[in-house]
Amino acid sequence: MKLKIPNRGLDDRILSYEELQKAEKEEAGDRPQWDNKAQYLLTCVGFCVGLGNVWRFPYLCQSHGGGAFMIPFLILLVLEGVPLLHLEFAIGQRLRKGSVGVWKSINPYLMGVGIASLLVCLFVCLYYNTIMAWIMWYLFNSFQDPLPWSQCPLNANKTGLVDECARSTTVDYFWYRTTLNTSTKIEDSGGLQWWIVVSLIAAWTVLFVSCIRGIETSGKAVYVTSTLPYVVLTIFLVRGLTLKGSVEGIKFLFTPNVDELLRPETWLNAGAQVFYSFSLAFGGLISFSSYNSVFNNCEQDAVLIAIINGGTSVYAATVIYSIIGFRAMEKFDECTAGNILELINAFEYPENSITESNYDEVLIHLNQTHPDIIGRLPLQTCHMQTLLSQGVEGTGLAFIAFTEAIIKMPVAPLWAVLFFIMLFCLGLSTMFGGIEGVIVPLQDLKLFPRSWSKEVICGVTCLCSFLLALIFALQSGNYWLALFDSYAGSIPLLVIGFCEMIAVVYIYGVDRFNKDIEFMIGHKPNIFWQATWRVISPLIMAFILIFYFVTQVTKEVSYLYWDPQSENFPVLSTQLYPSWIKAIIFILAGVPSLVVPLYALYKCIKNRCCKKEGSRDKKTEAVSP
Repeated sequence: MKLKIPNRGLDDRILSYEELQKAEKEEAGDRPQWDNKAQYLLTCVGFCVGLGNVWRFPYLCQSHGGGAFMIPFLILLVLEGVPLLHLEFAIGQRLRKGSVGVWKSINPYLMGVGIASLLVCLFVCLYYNTIMAWIMWYLFNSFQDPLPWSQCPLNANKTGLVDECARSTTVDYFWYRTTLNTSTKIEDSGGLQWWIVVSLIAAWTVLFVSCIRGIETSGKAVYVTSTLPYVVLTIFLVRGLTLKGSVEGIKFLFTPNVDELLRPETWLNAGAQVFYSFSLAFGGLISFSSYNSVFNNCEQDAVLIAIINGGTSVYAATVIYSIIGFRAMEKFDECTAGNILELINAFEYPENSITESNYDEVLIHLNQTHPDIIGRLPLQTCHMQTLLSQGVEGTGLAFIAFTEAIIKMPVAPLWAVLFFIMLFCLGLSTMFGGIEGVIVPLQDLKLFPRSWSKEVICGVTCLCSFLLALIFALQSGNYWLALFDSYAGSIPLLVIGFCEMIAVVYIYGVDRFNKDIEFMIGHKPNIFWQATWRVISPLIMAFILIFYFVTQVTKEVSYLYWDPQSENFPVLSTQLYPSWIKAIIFILAGVPSLVVPLYALYKCIKNRCCKKEGSRDKKTEAVSP
């Protein structure tokens, strides 16, 4: 027995195969098209491979058993990521529309799926391009020697260092005070920071110029933005492997802790990372594939991009932890050197009598012979594994950990420039797909006058987004960005992805979908695609969605903040969000998730009301003389 939900009028809403071929020829001059296959693939790779591959995946590996995390990641990449990626490519190529148009064509009740994708894409673009602004600010400051985050500024009297910097680190001070000028709580918004506002203007201007005519301009930019990061990553890997401690960092990353495989949280995070790393459910991939020839091999594209994406994650993690290993070794050496100096001074040993090579042996001996003196000395615990396990994620990795490692390298400004150019290219290529996922649905919804050109629509969208993003330029902007990052791209994407799979398989019809793919690529999908689309992928997504929802609801809603008055300074303090922040969380996560059922309900009520009004009109006409 075949399970398929009745879907009246589907044949009238989509083009037949003959009409599809005819429309492709007629649209050749009107509808945007890719110059070549390489341009399309580079654009998709640029959209999928973003900042998360560089700073989120390494952190997850480090915190979930190193090499052990690769096992669930690769399994779920095959069973969850690739099937949904192929589905989005195929349905966009077949129906030749954006995210709103595709789901409306399948069934008008599903239009909410496209609107949900639009909202998520908008929220993510707002904070993602703010990170781009921060990257541009750091890139601008990298053209200095010494780097501005390598030393503390003098105080107002020029008699010493600024106390806040002296009590923390130079990189922390430059990030939290010089760049963000952060407040101590989210309620204390402060004023707009003019340097962040200028950086935001620059970030949105670059995006506007790059996407001013859609894929006609962004398609040219990807030749640089999608390839340059791999060149820079390779340069950093070669440089990293020459640094002391790099091998220890890589070993730490890939040393498996098999016990982590028994923890549900490991599999949950692996599934979520697969989902986000492919940029699924944003709508951008559907739009990109709609510009392809109807006979493009979308199955091959999905497999190729999945291999590139997964490989990039592992490759980037290797590069990052070669540098993190160097940073940890530098801290380990500093710690050991400080303890050696304490021992030499306390026991009046000759200089250089205690070295790194004999430090452990000397310390054990002194601890046995003079335990009372050793107990009074302020010796630090120097443990390499502990320093390596101090994982940092997201902005902390890019703007604190990596910048700290860079200032200890020879020719530091060169490495800083290379690093932030790489991040800029990764972010910009992802934003191409993000802005496409906003503009195309807005056009499908006909929210802009038809007389407006592409340039005007793109300009208005970028301007409005910039104005909304000014909230991140406040002194509390970092806390707002963390809130958006935690909730805007979490549960809503899982809801959208699950709805997409159900819509194609059980409403559009998997048999019809199979025939479409056979028409486009010349053969029917094999048993792997059938099993994952029909059963495996929907079940995995439902499982992840439920458990993710449970963990988010039961988790205490708190955030980290920078407080120079704290007793534990410079360690970040934790405090609960104010109660009104739950309304913001609902807007970010609840509204996009509920748009899907609420729009279907609205459409159902509207259709019933129209039918009643239509029947009343007929009765009125029948009784009138």
